[in-house]
Amino acid sequence: MAEPRPPPFAFPTPYLRLLAEQVQQAGGDVAGWLAGAQLTPAALRGAHAALTPDAFAALVTDALERTREPALGLLVGERLAASSHGVVGHAALHSGTLRQALDVLARYAALRMPLLSLRTDLDDGACRLRFELVHPLGALERPLLEAMLLALHQLLSALTLGRSPVREVALPFALGPDRALADALFGVPLRERQRWAGLVLDADLLDAPLTLADPEAFAVAERLCRAQLDEREAADALAPKLNRLLRGRGAGFPTLTVCARLLHMSPRTLHRHLLDEGTSYRALLDAARSERAIEYLSEGGLSVEDTAWALGYGDVANFRRAFRRWTGRAPSELRCRPAPSAPPP
Repeated sequence: MAEPRPPPFAFPTPYLRLLAEQVQQAGGDVAGWLAGAQLTPAALRGAHAALTPDAFAALVTDALERTREPALGLLVGERLAASSHGVVGHAALHSGTLRQALDVLARYAALRMPLLSLRTDLDDGACRLRFELVHPLGALERPLLEAMLLALHQLLSALTLGRSPVREVALPFALGPDRALADALFGVPLRERQRWAGLVLDADLLDAPLTLADPEAFAVAERLCRAQLDEREAADALAPKLNRLLRGRGAGFPTLTVCARLLHMSPRTLHRHLLDEGTSYRALLDAARSERAIEYLSEGGLSVEDTAWALGYGDVANFRRAFRRWTGRAPSELRCRPAPSAPPP
């Protein structure tokens, strides 16, 4: 069965306007660039433009070709001020603490960048903000991640009045000739070729009060964020909603019955709608399990048996067969084993 085509999403025009300015500065035809995604210059005057993931990818590809600028993501991200992020940025800026701001950003990230999700993990005194792609973009993942990582870094600096809580930046690629520019823009250690993309913050700073805190302004902005997200999700297809449920509930995975209850419908109705969209609960669960299995085994923290248990398999043999079906490999081939410790002197 053919893969379902993702529906158009509402893409914030402030981001598109910055891309358009880069195209224009390089001597490119902005109208022609927009026409490739069936947009006109008038579309940039609104708050959002309707784009499918493929149309967005075509715009970025064309912008890279017209500008001949491999660091396009960094240059756009450097210009993404807090005001570029609309009501989500406003809510973050008036949060009482960093923890509250990060919660807002994680919950409402889809309002500003529908192609990415943001997750917060706490580990050994550090807070990791992980960006994860909702739709694969291939070679375009790098400029998108560069722009969003730099924009998030700058937003955190703004709400702490320049005293950024960011310790380091994790990048799942090598910067190459753009390393010096990235060093200058981020101003913190950059870790290349990592298995994840995001920022590392000092967890001790999460609950310190912020100078710009304004409870009334925050309440208004957060209420607007919630209303916009409710409206957005009401128009979403079910498969992306189920994907978010399967990937965003920590350890374990909710059953079809639980997912149906969370989505306010019966299991039979959910199953029927998913079939209409060209997928199923089992297919989405397999994709979420395979993604998490690869993450657990690559990081080397869990054994094959513990990974099977964490993914909800009561029988390790069933997990081994599923993993080979997903990847064509045995789980033991992927697992990273910790380096042996040095012998005592």
